[in-house]
Amino acid sequence: MINYQDVHVNFGKFNVLQNITFSIQKGDFLHIVGPNGSGKTTLVKLLVGLLQPSSGNIHVEHVQMGYLPQKLLTKVNLPMTVREVIYSGFAHQKLKPSQAECELIKSWLERMEIPQLFNESMAYLSGGQQQRVFIIRALIANPELLILDEPTSALDPSFREKFYELLYRLQQDQNMTIIHVTHDLTDAVKDDCKVMYVDQKIKFFGTYHEFQHFEHGGHHHG
Repeated sequence: MINYQDVHVNFGKFNVLQNITFSIQKGDFLHIVGPNGSGKTTLVKLLVGLLQPSSGNIHVEHVQMGYLPQKLLTKVNLPMTVREVIYSGFAHQKLKPSQAECELIKSWLERMEIPQLFNESMAYLSGGQQQRVFIIRALIANPELLILDEPTSALDPSFREKFYELLYRLQQDQNMTIIHVTHDLTDAVKDDCKVMYVDQKIKFFGTYHEFQHFEHGGHHHG
């Protein structure tokens, strides 16, 4: 589904990513870890087309994609409502959502435990509430490929576990391919997931079980 072949990214003289080569199959759940500034966000920006590699090739099958960026550009004076922000994630939009689309939005708000926010302005939401809204926006069109960059940074710990359960259900039930950038694997892992440790280069790529051995060899994710 996704294939990186000897990909390099340079910003001026600074090598952000070097010799990045890997493949992902449909239905994989990949966690990308590594220290701050290691190139994790750059790696996924290449995937969604926000950056171009300095050299090398990236092939991504043409699929419906959902993306949650790390930096949520929410202006305090943003006039949009929660409903409008989520509706902007639909593949086909009209001037306003249909009754059925509103019901779908409401059901997702229910799943994310924020049903009361349907008509609220984004400007009055907490960081954690905004993050849940943007997660729904990434999921609403039922993507085949879901890319999440630090999706739980503003979520409270009690909800974080439920969120990861939801992701694994989507992967299992819909064969959704999920790429998840995180600095903390502890909440997120299941045995059958894959882990990539990036620090300018790919230092490790394999199963979570293998990653534990790699970590005990003296590497730590930050």
